[in-house]
Amino acid sequence: MDDASRFRPAARGSRSARRPGLPPGERVYAVGDIHGRADLAEEMQDLIAAHSADRPPGLVSVVWLGDYIDRGPSSRRVVDLLIAFADRPLRSVFLMGNHEDAMLRFLADPAEGPQWCGFGGVDTLRSYGVAVGNARKSLTYGEARSALLAALPPLHQEFFLSLKFSHVIGEFFFCHAGVRPGVALYAQAPHDLIWIRDEFLEWPNDFGMMIVHGHTPVGKPELLPNRVNVDTGAFATDRLTCAVIEGSQIEFLST
Repeated sequence: MDDASRFRPAARGSRSARRPGLPPGERVYAVGDIHGRADLAEEMQDLIAAHSADRPPGLVSVVWLGDYIDRGPSSRRVVDLLIAFADRPLRSVFLMGNHEDAMLRFLADPAEGPQWCGFGGVDTLRSYGVAVGNARKSLTYGEARSALLAALPPLHQEFFLSLKFSHVIGEFFFCHAGVRPGVALYAQAPHDLIWIRDEFLEWPNDFGMMIVHGHTPVGKPELLPNRVNVDTGAFATDRLTCAVIEGSQIEFLST
């Protein structure tokens, strides 16, 4: 993909005359669902670093919208890349996705194993060296949990336990999945912030802030009057997308 197609203006829906904005001089990159695609995560980090080179690091934030693990082949490597990226001068914010939540629930209770493994957890276990799916040694969920706990580096444990459910910059509200209509943004339930779909996606009215989210894969990033969706199904499409927000302008950067 050439540079011109990587960075392009967004197609806008109709809005009121006043658009939500960021504080003067600030720029935000909001990155969609990575799902174990370390190759795309590394490419996106390089694209962000190059694109943000014209701005003082203290005025740049990178918000990672969750679902770093599962489905793709390299979840462990993705987490390594994110931890290393946090050491750069750019401000990084890491949000909780429903897949990270499912993994943490499994680590707390192996009875959660069927749900997590049913939508991608097996790929994460394998990326940490846990031998699942081997006909000669079939692990119970309890054994798989113990093996994963032993394989998780301390920095990875700290990373997963530090994830936030939402973040606000200016007039933009960042979360993994969306928000429940009719509930104040400060009062949103964590479960909704990482799992909600139809009630949020079908709501046509203003939420009080522009919601920037992932979670629901779309063929191309969506910029609607009340929300921005940057989940372009990276693990299957090879397209990892982020929204680039500056002032009241939103464009997209993609691999």
